[in-house]
Amino acid sequence: MILLLLSAFFAGLLGLAFGSFLNVCASRWPQGESVASPRSHCLHCNHTLSWWENLPLVSWLALDGRCHNCGARIGLRYLVVELAMGVLWAIVAIQTLPALTSPEATAPVIFDAVAFGVVKAALCWLLLCLAVLDAEHFWLPDWLTLGGTVVGLAISVARFTVEWLWRTLPLHWSAEVGMVGRRAHIYDTAVLWLIGLIAFPALILLLRWAYRALRGREGIGLGDAKLMLLLAAWLGLSRTLLAYVLAVVIGGMIGLIILLRPKESAEPRSKIKLPLGTFLCIGGIVAALWGGAIVTAYLTWCGFY
Repeated sequence: MILLLLSAFFAGLLGLAFGSFLNVCASRWPQGESVASPRSHCLHCNHTLSWWENLPLVSWLALDGRCHNCGARIGLRYLVVELAMGVLWAIVAIQTLPALTSPEATAPVIFDAVAFGVVKAALCWLLLCLAVLDAEHFWLPDWLTLGGTVVGLAISVARFTVEWLWRTLPLHWSAEVGMVGRRAHIYDTAVLWLIGLIAFPALILLLRWAYRALRGREGIGLGDAKLMLLLAAWLGLSRTLLAYVLAVVIGGMIGLIILLRPKESAEPRSKIKLPLGTFLCIGGIVAALWGGAIVTAYLTWCGFY
């Protein structure tokens, strides 16, 4: 238990640091600025931050969310993103450590657990970054969505290849399943993964076309279709479907709240934009961390298991 807590703590600290970097990216990329230079500074007075003003989470709390030099407000987003990244990476560590410390852990099992832990941590960072960009700017840059898709494809292909080689070794042959049965399982998983790569972006494109046909204006951007491609590349069919369902539920709840709250402006509620990409990213993070358990519980409840 102590080792688990320590692992979560240090992973959380690392997550806070990467969350701070994510804030820099989310602030500078939309402006076309470099994330390497200049040094972190106040956006209002250009005051260069000292080291103690740039500590993740701690500095925001110590300064009460204000610039030490000019007193301008520092957005709550900085605190939320750093905290979220720290918590997410701590969860990844908690999920990964049991496989590493199990008495039955073999070298392949340890390698697999570490690799998947790193992959999940990277995906959480990428999706949180895209969620912030879409929430603040309705912007899902191609070099993140399509670039992330390429990385996800490479990881998935490597995973299928390694699993195929490992699972078909005589060491893992069994009289009940046999080598042919193991290969068939891998092939079936790969086929479902390919189906997801085609079906989910096509679904978003279909919804985009239908919305434009019914409302006479754009309602869903192409960036959302590319984001679905990214999710399918990393998560596979079932978990991407879960991410989409969660996004619809979250978006529907927020839309209902907007419809029920008192009207504050003359703008029609029907023209209020909601960041679908942000909801998809939240669903993707949930699916990446707990998707297997959620899908299994649902199928068991439905009587498939």
